[in-house]
Amino acid sequence: MSSLDNLFSLAGKTAVVIGGTGELCGAMAEAIASAGAEVVLVGRNEDKARARLAKIEGAGGRGYFVPADVTSRTGIEALLATVVEQSRQCDILVNGAGVNSPTPFLDVEEAEFESIFAVNVKAVFIACQVFGRHFLENGVEASVINVGSMSGVTPLSRVFGYSMSKAAVHNLSKNLAREWATQGIRVNTIVPGFFPAEQNRKVLTKERVTQIMGHTPMRRFGEPQELAGATLLLASSAGSFMTGTEILVDGGFAAMTI
Repeated sequence: MSSLDNLFSLAGKTAVVIGGTGELCGAMAEAIASAGAEVVLVGRNEDKARARLAKIEGAGGRGYFVPADVTSRTGIEALLATVVEQSRQCDILVNGAGVNSPTPFLDVEEAEFESIFAVNVKAVFIACQVFGRHFLENGVEASVINVGSMSGVTPLSRVFGYSMSKAAVHNLSKNLAREWATQGIRVNTIVPGFFPAEQNRKVLTKERVTQIMGHTPMRRFGEPQELAGATLLLASSAGSFMTGTEILVDGGFAAMTI
């Protein structure tokens, strides 16, 4: 193994990828598996999980699927118990489950607001608590990767609840990074720019796409596999001195003004 391979190697590690049945976190899971880790895909859609696992295993990787309601503490505790039983360990946690809605602000009902925060914030909060306690009690030098959003950095129009929820994720990540920095647990945030995915396709009208392209120097959407580099950097020893940071993978979106 070359020094570069060794730097990014995840051999012998186990990664739990919450939201791994989705397009972006599924691609992140593939990247983690390609570096040698066993991946645990967490979600509700078994068909999508099986399809993703087939790709992972076809490329020589290893993994399995655990269905879970990630907004439930009982569900997350059961997930951890399953992972410990089957894999004996967990070293990497990716929190990437997410939902979105384009409802105009004055029309957002409490039920919609609460459902967005349940998936985008509460699920991250619970997973970080449950897995964080496990890491601390067992002396695990772990990497937690939370999936943020450009809307968590700069509020975006027409996605009010989503923007608020992702800002909370960014804030939580930095707080936990500070809290656990001396205990071997790194907490960072990957911030995708605009990647067409199931949760945002209903927002991507023709007008919206024109606005996005006009604000993205690369003049294109991201491809899911383009999150691989940032994922491996944060998951591996290559990022051993990185915590509390946000890595923007956005085609230059955040650099654009006029």
